[in-house]
Amino acid sequence: MRKFFQEIKADLKFKTAGPGQKLSEPSRVPKEKPKAEAAPKPRQGPTDEAQMAAAAALARMELKPKAKLPSSQEAIKNQVRKELMAEAAASEKELSAEEKDLAPPDQEGAAAPSVSGVYFICPLTGAVVRKDKKEKHIREAIQSYFSVDPVAASIMEIHTFNKDREKVRVGVETMAKYLDNIYLHPEEEKYRKIKLQNKVFQERISCLEGIHRFFQAIGFETKTLPVPEQGKKSKKTTEEYYILKEEMLTKLEDLKDYKEQLLSSEPVRAQLDRQLCVFKPSPEAARFELPSDFYNLTAEEIKREQRLRTEAVEKASMLRTRAMREKDEQREMRKYNYTLVRVRFPDGYILQGTFYARESVSALYNFVREALRDDWLPFELLGPGGLKLTDENLAFNECGLVPSALLALAWDAAVMADIQASGEEQPASPLKPELLSRVQTLS
Repeated sequence: MRKFFQEIKADLKFKTAGPGQKLSEPSRVPKEKPKAEAAPKPRQGPTDEAQMAAAAALARMELKPKAKLPSSQEAIKNQVRKELMAEAAASEKELSAEEKDLAPPDQEGAAAPSVSGVYFICPLTGAVVRKDKKEKHIREAIQSYFSVDPVAASIMEIHTFNKDREKVRVGVETMAKYLDNIYLHPEEEKYRKIKLQNKVFQERISCLEGIHRFFQAIGFETKTLPVPEQGKKSKKTTEEYYILKEEMLTKLEDLKDYKEQLLSSEPVRAQLDRQLCVFKPSPEAARFELPSDFYNLTAEEIKREQRLRTEAVEKASMLRTRAMREKDEQREMRKYNYTLVRVRFPDGYILQGTFYARESVSALYNFVREALRDDWLPFELLGPGGLKLTDENLAFNECGLVPSALLALAWDAAVMADIQASGEEQPASPLKPELLSRVQTLS
């Protein structure tokens, strides 16, 4: 029976030779030499049970190599496909959950978001509004400002609601020339008239939102004037003009001021609300649950990202340089508009704030310094793995600190030693008392 299985084993070696190996023929397998003093006995055929056992062993051995032989490329592709399927499923969940962000979680066991959304502070009203309400609020605030200062309000409209900055620049500079001509040549009637159908006016000025309200606010009125006849055959027609009111000729210095305001103004931009929070020491500090406001992707863009990642399957099986990998990492970081950062102090207390993903790390240092009782104390911020954030000019996304990050604060050892040596009584926490008065528990 042992000889029988040895022959089967030799036959299996012939059948299951791996790639690159020479197939060994059964006839080349060395056989045991029969002993001279003992004549070989005739071999009996294997029993039915032995045949069944041998067949099962053969099947197992044939299947086993097949599971071990896929190439490295196939293994990579299979893994990437699994990741794509998982990401596609996750993105579908994100899309379906976007409408639920405004509602507080009411399901038992559901993780509460680390912040309820991204908020902004309106510079005109001081109100704190959610990201998706920001543009509407600013528009309403500017409209309300017309009752206070119509010239300033119309200039805000021009600079804020026209997104093409180059068109705004060209239009504003052209208007400034009109006002300059009036200021320098008040006796010339032709400079006090602007034909609305003029090609330059139509292409550079009339297309801008807020422009007509500006002309009205600075003393122009709309009039329809006849066009002089040009030859016997031409018919008399009319044209619409902006005409400067006569009383404005006594207020030429005002026109000059309006021109300067128009040239120097900037768009009304809401300020990102940091949503400063202070938490007690907690083991949950590294856990983040972010709302969809933090992501720079619409539903269509998410689908496009899935398609691009599907096309990247072939790329994943290639040998890629470090520069290529870093470029892809930066592309991933650009998906986020904002980042939620937590700074853990040596006493365990946690300071949290919201930042733009492309904002420089210096903003974080200023944010922490403003929260300190003694803002002169030198400190360092340590990223994941204890990496020091020494270059404050780098952006959060360039440091890999998006869409969230937990950092550690470390005091200057020499300064702290001097403070302790002085014997002065130190406060329990370096944070300002007004912040500690509203400390929260991190859930």
